Amino acid sequence: MTVMETNFDCCGRQTRRSFLSSAGMGLAAVALRSLAAREGNLQAADDVAADWAPPDGRAHSTPRAKQVIWMQMRGGFSHLETFDPKPELTVHAGKTLGESPYKGVLASPYLKNVREQVANNIIDKTQAKILATQVGFQKGGQSGIEVSDWLPHMRGCVDDLAVIRSMWTTDNNHGAQMEFLTGRHLLDGCFPTLGAWIQYGLAAQSDKLPQFISMGPPLDLQCFGGTDSDYLGPEHAGVILKIDPNDPLPFAKPARAVSSVQAQTKAELLGRLNKLAAADYPADASLRARMHSYDLAFQMQTAVPELMKFETELPETRKMYGLDQDVTRPFGQQLLAARRMVEQGVRFVQIFHGDGAAGAWDAHGALRQNHTGMCAQVDQPIAGLVRDLKQRGLLDETIVVFATEFGRTPGVQGTDGRDHHNYGFSICMAGGGIKGGIVHGATDELGFHAVENRHYVTDVHATIMHLLGLDSHRLEVPGRKRLEVEHGQVIREILA
Repeated sequence: MTVMETNFDCCGRQTRRSFLSSAGMGLAAVALRSLAAREGNLQAADDVAADWAPPDGRAHSTPRAKQVIWMQMRGGFSHLETFDPKPELTVHAGKTLGESPYKGVLASPYLKNVREQVANNIIDKTQAKILATQVGFQKGGQSGIEVSDWLPHMRGCVDDLAVIRSMWTTDNNHGAQMEFLTGRHLLDGCFPTLGAWIQYGLAAQSDKLPQFISMGPPLDLQCFGGTDSDYLGPEHAGVILKIDPNDPLPFAKPARAVSSVQAQTKAELLGRLNKLAAADYPADASLRARMHSYDLAFQMQTAVPELMKFETELPETRKMYGLDQDVTRPFGQQLLAARRMVEQGVRFVQIFHGDGAAGAWDAHGALRQNHTGMCAQVDQPIAGLVRDLKQRGLLDETIVVFATEFGRTPGVQGTDGRDHHNYGFSICMAGGGIKGGIVHGATDELGFHAVENRHYVTDVHATIMHLLGLDSHRLEVPGRKRLEVEHGQVIREILA
């Protein structure tokens, strides 16, 4: 029986399933054309649809990098106690911003760059008294870049880092975690994340592992916890993996032991049944995603446990990531797994750090205690990752990002904490065509506003896309026009 014949019964009549499928597609087309005509854009929409083709998996320009490891600290680390030293905070500690010589920050036009989810958050910041810097800074490497005493290991590899001190975003609450991944405010809804765009644009480097993997405590339940692909289709969503060498792939193992021959036979049968269903529903994106996920899940049953065999690494490598210490082991295992993933062809590895609804870096009080502990968990593993990639020749082709969601206020919250701060903060990037040992951009004397070489969060996306050889404008989907701010601008000053 041919595919065409499956749409009709034995009497030559169209089957109910085929009719509903084709009718649904027809109604959707009528609705789309009606909406386009209402806006006066029918001809333009037809022209775009006629010229458009999905990505062919090839880069648009010669790439300098192949993959990305993105680390995001949930809750928002303080730029003022990590990468952006501000001696004036200590000089004027105890004064309100208005009492300091820098009260001009309260009249800055940059204050408009916020969509508040927390009432009166700006007022709280401006009325609070200035909090002195809670940790010392020292110069590191040949570049002499100052890095916090809470991050001595990262200071030791600062010559490989580009420190960007002039980031800003618009969300003053923890939706900023999602905004950094999509470029859109959470109040706008859900949109494809950076990892989904990269998987959408580039062909897979491995048929045994997902191209977009997420580890660590996921973001809030909305938008699939930071792995959303939204209108790009479910097949481009990130796969969440829990790093547990003792149980590397929970729920993916059969309830009863089966031989490899049996497993292969079942997988092939499932694939044949899925293809029959796909013939009836050629436009069903969810079905395509399920077919891909079933095949991938079968391959992952072998590939993922191999990734978790950390005992095959040299003792000095495991120590480099901090696997020999309780405080660094959890994050160290994730970063070692990330290195093994990019070695095996994973395009985008995303690691969240900081558990809890808001994220454990959210130091509204006891900042010194909070950041001392949180930095200790990530400092050595991150430096270990950079050094390990470098010694294996992988750093040149792997972009590493150490990100937050926003910074912390110059003013004190309570007695010894800092509030959310979206007007200026720092991140670090390394590898894959990024120039090391440089500082780019600056905040004002109190670290309030990004004032020099300001960068909205999607400028990081644009830089990564550029280094991967992708032009985000050429990835747009008909009927899903993106805002220009979503595309961002390449930060060319940090390119090697």
